[in-house]
Amino acid sequence: MACILVVDDEMGIRELLNEILSDEGHTVYAAENAMQARTIREQMRPDLVLLDIWMPDVDGITLLKEWSKAGQLTMPVVMMSGHATIDTAVEATRIGALNFLEKPIALQKLLKTVNKALESSPKYVEPPEDKASQPSLSAGSGSPKASTLEQPLASSAGEYISGIAKTYFDLPLREARDLFEKAYFEHQMIIMGGSMTRISEYTGLERTHLYRKLKALGIDTSRNKGEQ
Repeated sequence: MACILVVDDEMGIRELLNEILSDEGHTVYAAENAMQARTIREQMRPDLVLLDIWMPDVDGITLLKEWSKAGQLTMPVVMMSGHATIDTAVEATRIGALNFLEKPIALQKLLKTVNKALESSPKYVEPPEDKASQPSLSAGSGSPKASTLEQPLASSAGEYISGIAKTYFDLPLREARDLFEKAYFEHQMIIMGGSMTRISEYTGLERTHLYRKLKALGIDTSRNKGEQ
């Protein structure tokens, strides 16, 4: 997935964005001030920067101007602030910022803005696995190809499902259901690359409900962070 730099002097914001974006499979680097942001931008060459406007010492607008004048605005930058005026947002856009996020940042707004920004990132390329993981359809049939359905599941989930299928009918309903749901969601995490958004959309579960469900089933979502 993408390499994203989050620049914010508030630890809580950095940790929250890191958790959300890592769940989406992105690699996240955090900086609490302009000095750290300069270093990470130079070393990691991020696909996207989420830049807070109000920071001590050097604010986000000043850092954006610095990158623009030095010809270092080679990646999309999305500004963030909970107190900025419309004039500030317009100025940031004029300098070179792609978009603006108002704090507190709504989850869906964040993900939509990040995805949109990555589409304009010159060095970011959407991994081909995203398309390959979706079932292909036969021409005019409207149903998955037989070859797709006949392929074995990814090894870990497939072996798990094969093992529990033999004992389903010997278990109480609640236990059998929990075993099936755990196998089902572990399989979805594999084929969706650990993306909580994609799993939420595919299963029809609201994201918060999905997290509670995975936690109740004993599924560790952290193991998929940064993977695709």
